Amino acid sequence: MRYKCLILDHDDTVVNSTATIHYPAFLEALRLLRPGVTISLDDYFRENFDPGFVPYCVGKLGMTDEELEVEVECWRNYVSGHTAKAYCGMREIIARQKAEGGIVCVVSHSYDYNIRKDYEANHLPLPDKIFGWECPPEQRKPSTYALERISREYGIKPEEMVVIDDLKPGYDMAKAYNVPFVGAGWSNDIPEIREFMQKNSDVYFTKVAQLEAFLFEE
Repeated sequence: MRYKCLILDHDDTVVNSTATIHYPAFLEALRLLRPGVTISLDDYFRENFDPGFVPYCVGKLGMTDEELEVEVECWRNYVSGHTAKAYCGMREIIARQKAEGGIVCVVSHSYDYNIRKDYEANHLPLPDKIFGWECPPEQRKPSTYALERISREYGIKPEEMVVIDDLKPGYDMAKAYNVPFVGAGWSNDIPEIREFMQKNSDVYFTKVAQLEAFLFEE
């Protein structure tokens, strides 16, 4: 066990959810809120990468707080009838980390209840702590709030944790708290995202099996 605590992102890190859940749900919201406006899956990945989903909705689409609530409701409705599949190998990583006495936490822009739903549906061992979208805005990624809480509550130093994430907010959070960062590159092959993550991650993997070998190097 290389690190005492794995800090996992959820969407497109543990489960394949943007292409199968969040993107089609967002298209439904656009049909209601911005008829005639659409976005490709690759561009949706790009906007989530930088500047992030809410800055995109507010800054580029001009959504009001009320419209953001409608968007969230569209997402909730879609999620209620669909479950994302975990990437092959993730169950083994989480189970081994916990079996060896390690800690597994999730820091995500999905809601706690949705994360738990996905973990249970995919038969993944439940995380020790989850910091999701239900947190106040100032506590969500890229805020270091979750890392500070984990460090304090478990008595873990930054170098004893590792953040595993596919997007820039996770990288920004990790670097702001001096936590090692693993770029998760198995969800998409968009050149500018891959280039940034390869350049800035401490290590970058395109396969879950590579992550497992790194975390539990014999």
